[in-house]
Amino acid sequence: MSSLPSGLLGALDPTSDRAVFRQIADQLREAIDKGRLREGAKLPSESELVEHYSVSRMTVRNSLSILQGEGLVLSEHGRGVFVRMRPPVRRLASDRFARRHREQGKSAFTVEAEAAGSRSEVDSLEVREERPAPDIAARLGTTRSVLARRRRYLLDHRPVEFAVSYIPLDLARDTPIAEPNPGPGGIYARLEELGHRLDHFDEEIRARMPTPSEAKALQLASGVPVIRLIRTAYDTEGRAVEVCDTVMAADAYVLAYQLPAT
Repeated sequence: MSSLPSGLLGALDPTSDRAVFRQIADQLREAIDKGRLREGAKLPSESELVEHYSVSRMTVRNSLSILQGEGLVLSEHGRGVFVRMRPPVRRLASDRFARRHREQGKSAFTVEAEAAGSRSEVDSLEVREERPAPDIAARLGTTRSVLARRRRYLLDHRPVEFAVSYIPLDLARDTPIAEPNPGPGGIYARLEELGHRLDHFDEEIRARMPTPSEAKALQLASGVPVIRLIRTAYDTEGRAVEVCDTVMAADAYVLAYQLPAT
């Protein structure tokens, strides 16, 4: 008789043409999705799964490998397999760049973190002048050197995104924007203080699998994709005053937008 909690997992379907190891993975995935196995919870051991399903240990390992490849679970040597912690950050596209937040001295990421009830941090900060890549140059309308601000963002000590802001040098040089800490409200507040009142932002979003360096920087588990978001900020004169190229851990974000119906 199975030693697993009642209702945690079901039985295999012998009439199904779906491979047994995939059926087991399906049931474990459903238990995670429906909260029967919560974030941080330990999955049944290999021995328990072997007993419950009357299958070989290799079959169970193949099932767990599928879930690891999907980024749903993590294997800890000597301890077992656990449901991955996936704290979401809700990005409010219609709100996170609101002027009132800048006037309160808050950056967009701080607003996002506070909405999620989490602590935000920035590390790996680098500020330097460089030539932008062609796609960034086209968005800024210049092939000259720009100021690049690279940083990684952490939420509750976990890396969730890294971003590079590119600002034309005639706007940024010899201003607080070129400092490691540009001050309350971030670079957007400084741009507005310099007379470049922001009018709107354009964003382009794509999802893809991470490069090895991205997976390392964001400490991503196997199978977890990233979201690449490129944002261009325009002032009231129609000039592009910043391009921000951001790569985010896809399992850490919910992109929420309010769209007008008229």
